[in-house]
Amino acid sequence: ITNSALKGKNVLTLIKGILKGSPPNCSEGSNRRLAVYQHCIPLCESGDLQTEVAADIIGLLMLETHTLSGPSLAQLANLYVDSIKVGKMGSGKSLELFPTILTALAACEALSYGKGELSGEEYKKQLINSLCSSRWDPQCVIHLTTMFRDVPLSSDELKFLVEKTLRMFTKLDLQEIPPLVYQLLLLSAKGSKKQVLDGIISYFKEQDVRQEEEDMDLEVQSIPQDQLRHVEGTVILHIVFAIRLDHELGREFLKSFKVIQMIFTSYADMCPFSVALLLSVARIQRYEEQVFDLLKGAVIKSYKDEHLQQGSKFLQDLLPRHCSVAHMILDTVKNSVFGWDHVTQGLVQLGFFLMDTFGPKPGPFGKTTEGPVGTTRTPTQQACKLGGQVLLYGFKIHEPIRGEILEQVLNRLVTKTASPVSHYLDLFSDIVVSAPMILLESSSKVIETFDHLSCLPLATVQGLLKAVQPLLKVSISLKDALILVLRKAMFSSQLDGRKSAVAGFLLLLKNFKVLGSLASSQCSQAVSSSQVQVDVHSRYNSAANEAFCLEILSSLRRCLGQQADVRLMLYEGFYDVLRRNSQLASSIMQTLLSHLTRYYEPEQDLLPPVKLEPCITAHGDQVYLQEPLAHLVSCTVQCLLWLQNTQQSANHSADDSDDDEEEGEGYQSHLQTMLESVTRRMVKSELEDFELDKSAEFSMGSSVGVKNNIYAVLVMGVYEVLIEYNFIKAKYNKSHFEELIGLFNCYNKLSEILKEKSGKVRAPSHKTPRSLLSMGFASTLITVLFKDNSQSREEALSVLRSNAEFVRYALSVVVQKIQQLEESGQTDGPDGQSAEKTFRFLCDMTSVLMWRYTNIPSAVEEAGRKDKRCSLSQLCLEGLLRIFTTCQLRYPDKMAQLLSTMGWTLKDEAEQEDATEMNYFYIRQFQRALFTKLSGGEEDFNSREAQLLVSILSVLSRQLNPSSKQFVQMITWTVKICKETSFEDSAFSKGMLSLLFNLHVLYKSPVGLLLELCQDIHSQLGDIDEDVEVEKQNIFAIINMKTASNVFVLSQVEKILDEVEWLIAQKKSQAASDKLNCEDTQSAGQQDPVEKAVTLQLGTLVTALNELVQTSLQPGNCTITLLRVLSRTYSILATLVKYYIQVCTSQHSALPARFEKLVKLSGSHLTPQCYAFITYVQVEPASRLSNRDEKKKKRKNDVNTAASVRTLKRQSLCKICRHLFHDSVQMFIQVNLMQYMKLSTSRDFRINATTLEAALQEQDHSQETTETQNGEGTQEPKKKKRKV
Repeated sequence: ITNSALKGKNVLTLIKGILKGSPPNCSEGSNRRLAVYQHCIPLCESGDLQTEVAADIIGLLMLETHTLSGPSLAQLANLYVDSIKVGKMGSGKSLELFPTILTALAACEALSYGKGELSGEEYKKQLINSLCSSRWDPQCVIHLTTMFRDVPLSSDELKFLVEKTLRMFTKLDLQEIPPLVYQLLLLSAKGSKKQVLDGIISYFKEQDVRQEEEDMDLEVQSIPQDQLRHVEGTVILHIVFAIRLDHELGREFLKSFKVIQMIFTSYADMCPFSVALLLSVARIQRYEEQVFDLLKGAVIKSYKDEHLQQGSKFLQDLLPRHCSVAHMILDTVKNSVFGWDHVTQGLVQLGFFLMDTFGPKPGPFGKTTEGPVGTTRTPTQQACKLGGQVLLYGFKIHEPIRGEILEQVLNRLVTKTASPVSHYLDLFSDIVVSAPMILLESSSKVIETFDHLSCLPLATVQGLLKAVQPLLKVSISLKDALILVLRKAMFSSQLDGRKSAVAGFLLLLKNFKVLGSLASSQCSQAVSSSQVQVDVHSRYNSAANEAFCLEILSSLRRCLGQQADVRLMLYEGFYDVLRRNSQLASSIMQTLLSHLTRYYEPEQDLLPPVKLEPCITAHGDQVYLQEPLAHLVSCTVQCLLWLQNTQQSANHSADDSDDDEEEGEGYQSHLQTMLESVTRRMVKSELEDFELDKSAEFSMGSSVGVKNNIYAVLVMGVYEVLIEYNFIKAKYNKSHFEELIGLFNCYNKLSEILKEKSGKVRAPSHKTPRSLLSMGFASTLITVLFKDNSQSREEALSVLRSNAEFVRYALSVVVQKIQQLEESGQTDGPDGQSAEKTFRFLCDMTSVLMWRYTNIPSAVEEAGRKDKRCSLSQLCLEGLLRIFTTCQLRYPDKMAQLLSTMGWTLKDEAEQEDATEMNYFYIRQFQRALFTKLSGGEEDFNSREAQLLVSILSVLSRQLNPSSKQFVQMITWTVKICKETSFEDSAFSKGMLSLLFNLHVLYKSPVGLLLELCQDIHSQLGDIDEDVEVEKQNIFAIINMKTASNVFVLSQVEKILDEVEWLIAQKKSQAASDKLNCEDTQSAGQQDPVEKAVTLQLGTLVTALNELVQTSLQPGNCTITLLRVLSRTYSILATLVKYYIQVCTSQHSALPARFEKLVKLSGSHLTPQCYAFITYVQVEPASRLSNRDEKKKKRKNDVNTAASVRTLKRQSLCKICRHLFHDSVQMFIQVNLMQYMKLSTSRDFRINATTLEAALQEQDHSQETTETQNGEGTQEPKKKKRKV
């Protein structure tokens, strides 16, 4: 046989002959057959035979196996087992015969085993057990797994086999993992699908963790990263292919992740590999929706958990930080660079799915509800940002999906006109900056988007053009296409279309520089030379640029005949164009001058100097603004001032005298003469000269009123522009400043009339018009008013400083500008869109406002003030609060820099301690100011100013590190103020308590603080039973009769309940996980720290609520909120009982003593007081009605009572459930918890017999309601309360 097999000739004929001559029914033939098998199996396994010959031999032996006797089969099976144990089955060629032998063996009736006998089936089980229990050679793992596919196995045997195979993963070479996974997936058709999938995922999760640790240690990698990623990619392909063929496997895979989402709250079982696998499975249509829903839920829950944990020191100390699903997804994107083409499509879908689902939504009336740019505070905003990051990284590293990402982004910009698209604009802008040359390859898609510009909202157009601007400099075709579209849009029938055209043309003018233009530090984003090889619009083409820019300017001149909105855009954009492209100065200034001349009265003796009639237009009965004259004058003045400044700077460095300069001096002198004439005549003008009178109508309901309003706003705007111009030109000349005050007096007179008229008419349209002073000038103005000490200027400045109204006006404009910056991120006027310059202005303003507030005592100011308006100190505080809030929102990294401008100098800016010390220095200053306010009498207390100080302290305290000593000092000071201040001011009290809780929650749990406050409230308001005398205590003096009935304390209770509920959910998930993994994590005799913390929190909370339900609260919001909180507390207690049932039944442990105490506390103390409180809520409102407003108040109280009862019924249901749970617990743990709970046969709440009788006599007409109530339960007398 051996010789024939080696030669490969006639071996099958020879073996067939031997087997035919060896009849199985005689012992000699049977032995000869066994000898053939025993010889052929090692021969085939030796590797000396050709593959085809070995396969033919094994195939023949398989056909003859059924003829072998039982003992022969047993010997052969043992031969296989012994060979596998010693590692002789390396090639696995003979293993195909083994399943046939085992099947035949199972059919035998009895076989000798040891000294006894076993049936064939049992013998087979013993063999399989012996085989799986032995050591396997890594070389034969794949062959054995393949072989077992043909062996009939019970579920236990299969589970044992899969577990054995999965353990072998770590002993195999990485390249052998994919084929083994493939065989395991085929084997999973028999069962144990979840076990197989979980084992594969956990193996790669361990590999990823090891890889990260090796990267951190910077040592030589045991496994190259690219090799691991390629293996992971192959395995993912195998699993996805298996799921396509076996939908049961797919269902089991998704089911395991749904269990993670529903039960496990930590997502610790997820990893980049499992995310990649999910995204690959999403390519199968039937699973697509489920996968993205799973990932969406995982992302948002992960962010919410992180958000909750970051805001509570109590939670941070109890549990470790959660693993971030966002990091896993981003790691998957990075890993996908290693040829994971099957994952990339899922990443694109996931990115857009997150952005679509969690992007900003349209608010009421189409207003956007999104937060400021650059801030991602809420979990929803973070999820949206994650989607953008996935798409941006994907775009950078995967060429095949770039086209699809770009197309989908542009499609959304075009189609989502009703929703905010700022997140897509940000993504598009990032794509342009990161890969401009790649985008130029898809320029046709961008050009196609340009065709829709006239139909898009203005904000979208501005964002899109700003994003695409770097491409315009390197692509002539793109620029030409845009110009063509903008020219068409200029004649659009839609106003937004024309505004879009103006925005586009202005952007082009800003960014295509003409040769000779002054360098500007504010140039928009540029493309680096490494990204772009050739700039076709370089300085050598500046002549073409000039012609191009002049052509655009001629197009824009047509806008001067369009609606006010279009003209306004033009005026607001000209300054930036001039600043970035100074060679266009002549054209721009000539355009403005010629247009301004239309509204200028050249006759020097005529008043007023401006023509208002052409500034309005009428259509039917309506009057509209046609020309925003004040903005036109403002634009002209700002451009003129900038030109004069730049020319003065240039004259210092060089002497140029060419024709252009002479021409410039010509229109400049003309404009200066015109402005001087306007100033002189505007001071002389009376209201009647503008057809305005203080007795005139200013209501927005009539055309006359609208016209007067438009005139008034235009004139006020012109006055403001002239104030700024004349201040700058005055150069601290006293007579010029007196003229400036004359302008202000005229402005103020008109402003007072408008305020007076708007006060009489309640209409939302009467708002203070936005000031036309630039932010830079407003900053300069308050600086010279308050801080300029130079002797040479003192006389001139005294003219301004002596006018109290002017000083107030300057401060109010500063506050208005800061408010505008806070809300929109930019301000009107020059440099209002430059983040760097606006921050510099903020710094200057902060310094001045702080100096003014700290150096001039408000007491001095209050003594000299006669009117009821807010003081200048209060305006300064309001400005400071808005500055700090704006800085935290818009410039979160620059808070230390802002504070340092107020006089503190950082020794080393890199040292965080120095920044913290500086922050606390200013906190102490505001603390001292507040303490001074509180030290005076209550009659002199300025509540609004105190509230502003508390708000400032709240904002600044967010910059402190909760672990720093300054933070602890801040808490100590806040507690002291709350304990010592007894002013009856609800708003101030709420602000202080809010600050106290916000600080306390970052230091430790505020539940103890809450208990003390509830005791104070009970002490101040008294008991619901008038016969009970409450022990007088007043830990916090801030709680008094007026401030005690504040709902704020209850809102803090709800926050604590949120944390407790979250912790119980964490423990339930952990218990479920331990049950699945058959682990017992809790050691005997020790209570889990989380369980202990939850019990203690609830115990203190129940005690606090026990105080509140005995308190004589005012009917209304307070009582309804309290009932809602009680209902939720009982619901959470019921959830806790469920959890203990789960733990006690699985671990057969006793209930913790603390939990028993909690049950006793809630059952014996809180529940009886709830009954009394319910009666009080229903009866008390009716008894407190006054005769005058009886009907009105009765209706309101009836509604309150109905709401209370509805809340109560929910609470009672929870309570009933809780009783049932206690019964269930007793069945398992034999502890009589019900001894603390009094079960009544009455309904959920008790009825006082005398009260019911009185109510029946009063309300005879409500007989139906009474019968219903009588039918619901029997009466139970009210028990006498113990004295508190």
